[in-house]
Amino acid sequence: MYKLEMTLKEISTAKRRRQTLLRQLASVGPMMRGSIVTNGQKHRQPYFSVNKDKRTQLIYLGDRRLPAAQKMVDNYKKLVLIVEELTTINMALLKNDSFE
Repeated sequence: MYKLEMTLKEISTAKRRRQTLLRQLASVGPMMRGSIVTNGQKHRQPYFSVNKDKRTQLIYLGDRRLPAAQKMVDNYKKLVLIVEELTTINMALLKNDSFE
């Protein structure tokens, strides 16, 4: 996406994109690392699952809590994508001595 040797115009564009991503980062909202899983053979029930301290923890969601949990999981995925792109931009800017 971003090459390591950049022109002044590319540096300017990368800095503008970085500012946009930082604004997006500030507006991500509540988040949780983990996933929504279903458990059970005959009666499938939704659970929130996360591996913490080398142990899998489950929280029963039911229909009432499922949308909120899904939104928080989606927000976490959005956060990871933003951080990955910021890392790429910051690496390129740092390589070009243009990090500010």
